[in-house]
Amino acid sequence: MTGAIVYGPVPSRRLGRSLGVNNIPPKICSYSCVYCQLGRTLRMHVEPGSFYKMAWIAEKVRTKLKRAADKGELVDYVTFVPDGEPTLDVALGREIEVLKTLGVRVAVITNGSLLWREDVRQNLRHADWVSLKVDAVSEGMWHRINRPHKSLDLEAILQGMLRFTQSFDGELATETMLVRGKNDDLDEVERIAGFLALLRPTKVYVAIPTRPPVERVMPASEQTVNAAYQVFTERLGKGVEYLTAYEGNAFAGTGSVQEDLLSITAVHPMREDAVAEFLKRAGTGWETIRGLIKNRNLMEVAYQGKKFYMRKLPAQKQ
Repeated sequence: MTGAIVYGPVPSRRLGRSLGVNNIPPKICSYSCVYCQLGRTLRMHVEPGSFYKMAWIAEKVRTKLKRAADKGELVDYVTFVPDGEPTLDVALGREIEVLKTLGVRVAVITNGSLLWREDVRQNLRHADWVSLKVDAVSEGMWHRINRPHKSLDLEAILQGMLRFTQSFDGELATETMLVRGKNDDLDEVERIAGFLALLRPTKVYVAIPTRPPVERVMPASEQTVNAAYQVFTERLGKGVEYLTAYEGNAFAGTGSVQEDLLSITAVHPMREDAVAEFLKRAGTGWETIRGLIKNRNLMEVAYQGKKFYMRKLPAQKQ
């Protein structure tokens, strides 16, 4: 059993209620970030390709939107936030255009690593809202936290981000994930703030890992996070926000309980209390979770004193 290509709606700390589009097979990415919540990157990749048919994605989104509407579930955005890096989908721009004809706003959460490519910048221009990852702007820090594909060049990526902002008419956000002992040096925070001042995003998020990361890493200290917030605010003014709180338990089901759980947890590990609430709304019990764990489709992990449930990727199955 595998997760669906469209999942949710799920609660998003940035976008309200988000219907997710998983347009990249697990776990194909240009980075292998130490804090990734989805497990180790299975295929390091930087060349955009074709993975799913555009018409099939559109039909899946259309069906989910109708099911959500029938159940009174609000959808604020349809969001490309897959198992891997969404801009590796060569048809992303056309997919965004088609989905916007359904009357929904479209968001893309990307690590920004392919924005040195003109075709990727053109694809992203069609979105209403784009978030770029900016965890480091110096070479050593970048390698330490994002562990990029060997062919990538940080300076080219940063320049690509700047070029993208010159032609993007939508809302631009950035996210900086602060990890203890990796990129929480305040000199690096100052350098990031200087770059963000050139980028001029509408929203700047200061984040820490809130779900189980792939490596045994810890969030930056509260003092460091607060100091980073102050630095960003001083350089950028308004628009700086913390992304450090739990997003809540308002996960919606629009189909099979098992399919919904696997499709959500493929890209969004769920806390134990969120799973319990989801099962209660679906009118089923914990035996569903026990069955998925027994069949090795779901796994239980602990992080920061909480239990989380996430779908097992192919490489994680025994």
